[in-house]
Amino acid sequence: MSAHLYGDYTTPERFLECFMAGLIKRNPGELEFHQAVKEVAESVVPFMFSHKEYFDELILERMTEPDRSIIFRVCWEDDKGKVHVNKGYRVQFNNAIGPYKGGLRFHPSVNLSILKFLGFEQQFKNSLTTLPMGAGKGGSDFNPKDKSDREIMRFCQAYMTELSKYIGEDMDVPAGDIGVGAREISYMFGQYKRINDNFVGVLTGKGISFGGSLIRTEATGYGTVYFTQNMLNHIDDSVAGKRCVISGSGNVAQYAAKKINELGGKVIALSDSSGYILDEEGIDGEKLEFIMDLKNNRRGRISEYAQKFNVGFYANQRPWQVKCDLAFPCATQNELGLEDAKILVGNGVMLVAEGANMPSTIEAVHYFKEHNILFAPAKAANAGGVAISGLEMTQNSMRLSWTSEEVDEKLKSIMGSIHAQCLEYGQNGETVDYLKGANIAGFVKVADAMLAYGVV
Repeated sequence: MSAHLYGDYTTPERFLECFMAGLIKRNPGELEFHQAVKEVAESVVPFMFSHKEYFDELILERMTEPDRSIIFRVCWEDDKGKVHVNKGYRVQFNNAIGPYKGGLRFHPSVNLSILKFLGFEQQFKNSLTTLPMGAGKGGSDFNPKDKSDREIMRFCQAYMTELSKYIGEDMDVPAGDIGVGAREISYMFGQYKRINDNFVGVLTGKGISFGGSLIRTEATGYGTVYFTQNMLNHIDDSVAGKRCVISGSGNVAQYAAKKINELGGKVIALSDSSGYILDEEGIDGEKLEFIMDLKNNRRGRISEYAQKFNVGFYANQRPWQVKCDLAFPCATQNELGLEDAKILVGNGVMLVAEGANMPSTIEAVHYFKEHNILFAPAKAANAGGVAISGLEMTQNSMRLSWTSEEVDEKLKSIMGSIHAQCLEYGQNGETVDYLKGANIAGFVKVADAMLAYGVV
């Protein structure tokens, strides 16, 4: 192997060790970012050793350094006239294959490490969709919980006043994420329009009446289940008849549950930060509608479901101890650890599909792979949301709107294409390493574009 930034290395293992040491030194304390990069690098580094051009041109090093990280102050006034100050962020990671694209997250946990991990992952996710989208991520440590609509409006307007300097329909197109739904996107889009005095598709996740796409709300949950169905079809199986456990009870979890029910599976558990419910009869129909109203309108706790329908509620626990065939971590990062993985495998789980971003720790992922559990990584299984965001960008550019059926068919097709890419790069004899397949497939498209541009 030729000389490299870190010297002469003859094995992928030695290079990976030195690469990660260098990354950690350059990005101290950013644990989530380190984890996300290591998960990808474990697959990509051996591939690079047989594709010298990526290695010699330092493609991985370039892909792990954002084009720019923007941090700014956001001042806003609450309903009592008190001034508050939050940090605002936008990490523009890579625009090799299209405008920066990725969500905005409003949550107290938001920091640069989390946004860099999300932006890094977004490169591969967006690449897998086959749509021309680069990768970015942003947000604020603002907590929308318990804030009035007017307070959220004032914060969103203040945030967009600064963010508007760095985004545009051909440059960077943010979307929603945790804490940023249709209401927040609407406030921010209105402020962007007010500042710039033009009407362009600079945000996705907009309301249907002003340029949004049908089934955008459902897309991430639906896409996760479509990808799962593709995996099961590949082994002549299906979602039908399977016991399914889902963590979370927000947007992704709700629509994953809805699609599982439509495909004949049975959802028996959902959760929130206070604990989980177990309903052996299945969470469907009226029961799922109750969850949607509880979470989307009344902002209540999942324990209310247990009281109403007389089922078990397990406080301060996650649902991974429930015996199931399919597990869907759909809440947040690192919610499923090694001990959870051991319990799931011991209880006979056959497939784990990540509906959230990086919900499984590296140790848990390794355990699933060692025990031949079908594992759908977030960058593949979670790509439905950004896929529909990309379709919203297309509709905005063309000044038209597709029907729900048209968008749903396009989503199914995109998830099928992602599955095919995973097969191409992850096939290992009679088995498929979906993590390896997704990582390498996502890497190759972006890397080839970067090589074509030269050293930039």
